[in-house]
Amino acid sequence: MTNWTSRTCAANGIDIHYLRTGDDKPALIALHGLTGSGACWTPFARALEDGYDVIMPSARGHGASSAPSGGYLYCALADDVIGFIDALGLTAPILLGHSMGGMTAAVVASEMGTAIRSVILADPTFLAPERQREVYRSDVAEQHRRLLARDKDEALAEARRRHPHRSSELLDLIIDARLRTEISAFEVLTPPNPDYRELVEAIAVPSLLVIGDNGVVSVETARELQGLNQHLRYEVIANAGHGLPYDKPDEFAAAVRSFLATEIA
Repeated sequence: MTNWTSRTCAANGIDIHYLRTGDDKPALIALHGLTGSGACWTPFARALEDGYDVIMPSARGHGASSAPSGGYLYCALADDVIGFIDALGLTAPILLGHSMGGMTAAVVASEMGTAIRSVILADPTFLAPERQREVYRSDVAEQHRRLLARDKDEALAEARRRHPHRSSELLDLIIDARLRTEISAFEVLTPPNPDYRELVEAIAVPSLLVIGDNGVVSVETARELQGLNQHLRYEVIANAGHGLPYDKPDEFAAAVRSFLATEIA
């Protein structure tokens, strides 16, 4: 991380903080999930920086980016990313997103067409309407509110108990990001989400859907989406759930690297 830059740029009326590995290589923008931050991509970026300029923005309400009182639905998050791409003067970047970031990436890719080079969706929040309502009615926001009142060491100890296989570095980044996530960011859970089938149909560039065998997006859904778009292929990482970039970092990085080597070489 020695030569990485940490900067803030103005886009879509807010300030977006980002980390960047740099050098004259293809730009790869990595979008994190709810309660994450750009820094949570650090191990992934380290694995890809030899071939790519990995750019890791923090979404509004996350990390060191602006936290306005509202504007957290996917349309706004996508506009932030489009503004960010424009502000940095990026030409045909690769777009990658996990969870909330995956849905955001799908919206951006559906709107930007071939101005995006390719898109990688890591278990995006492609939820059926009833599941969206269940998540919205659940106590996830209240759980986060309680976490914000806790000591970082205490939260970190619990995270280590729950995820003993994750590296200490990654757990520290995840907990730090959680503690810097504004409660208003949970507005993104408000139904309805964009129709993910329509989004996938509209993507006009090579696309990879990476899922776990126990995540949000099922293999059946992945097959259905592949049938909707000739540009899309999918890969299943065994023994992985929704947190696949965190739980299977080597396998995830290998899947991304392999896709990019074959699809956009």
